[in-house]
Amino acid sequence: MDPTSVSERENVTLTCRTKCTLDPITVYSWYKNGQPIPNSNTSSPVYILFSVSSEDTGRYSCAVEGHEDLPSAEETLTVRYGPKNTSVSISPSGEIVEGSSVNLTCSSDANPPVDKYTWYKVTYKNMSMRHSGQRYTIHNISSEDREGYYCEALNIIGRETIPVHINVICKYDTFCLFFVHCNFTDFILTSCIYKPKILQQCFPGFLWWGWGLS
Repeated sequence: MDPTSVSERENVTLTCRTKCTLDPITVYSWYKNGQPIPNSNTSSPVYILFSVSSEDTGRYSCAVEGHEDLPSAEETLTVRYGPKNTSVSISPSGEIVEGSSVNLTCSSDANPPVDKYTWYKVTYKNMSMRHSGQRYTIHNISSEDREGYYCEALNIIGRETIPVHINVICKYDTFCLFFVHCNFTDFILTSCIYKPKILQQCFPGFLWWGWGLS
């Protein structure tokens, strides 16, 4: 195998060699992790992996067709790649009430492993770095923290940045509304009663009330 360690999109050459005398017309079979590689049988002892990806990481071997019970020793291919499948877990999960704390944890698949996790906050004015490290705790969270946070995963190959959505609900504000209950007789208004009602409503947001007939 040449080379045995590559970055994604590079090529790898596998060469099958033996000291045995082979038939002039020989077919070679190729294997990955002990399983045949589909459509890989060749009449040449050379097999090329073009533009490899992280999925090509594994152990490779070869054999002569008809003698698959005598495979070669395995060679291991290592593929380096930048962060991918980056995700953020939020604790506690679900709704986060304003004023409480929330823990964010960023994870990513990368080879070599991620060197650095960085947390950013983007507002309509600018973008600022808030924390360096895989875990980030936001204290005294507010409704403005719902959106705008990003986690960036970085290694020597590349980086990946993903947005974070935090389900923040604001504290309940108590206010008083007057409900109007009206009576109609034959579609003629006969009376109305004003009833004060104490409500709890979370802002920002709008609550729409309609008028009903009783």
